[in-house]
Amino acid sequence: MNKYLAGFIAGFVATVVLSVLMMLKEQMGLMPQFNVIQDFNQFFGTENVLVGWILHFGVGTFIWGGIFVILVPALKGSYWLRGIYFGIIAWFLMMIGYMPVMAHGFFGMNLGLQVIIATLVLHIIYGFVLGLTYGAFPKKIEVTKY
Repeated sequence: MNKYLAGFIAGFVATVVLSVLMMLKEQMGLMPQFNVIQDFNQFFGTENVLVGWILHFGVGTFIWGGIFVILVPALKGSYWLRGIYFGIIAWFLMMIGYMPVMAHGFFGMNLGLQVIIATLVLHIIYGFVLGLTYGAFPKKIEVTKY
């Protein structure tokens, strides 16, 4: 299987798991001040929640899934562990990029410590599932020709 296709599939599976956790968070009333889907909608000036979900799945599936494939050789350990490392990297980039752009402050400081910790945990889970799923796909065997 093409490694990028495997990365995209793994990214999609990890995004599904993350999305279920996000919906549970909403149902339990946890951290109502932070909602990625609403952030995307507000940023792009739409009230259609489908837009936010499409963007969320696009980022999780294609952007993070593709970047993971590129970084896999540089990360050490089993695939699930590489996924955790990657999840932490993605979280850090979210804290210094996404959060300030969405007016939540550097590291989301405007939202409180609970959001910072919860997003780290969610990204670790995302990365774990991403790496575990990616690692389940068969890898090409390099054959040296003489």
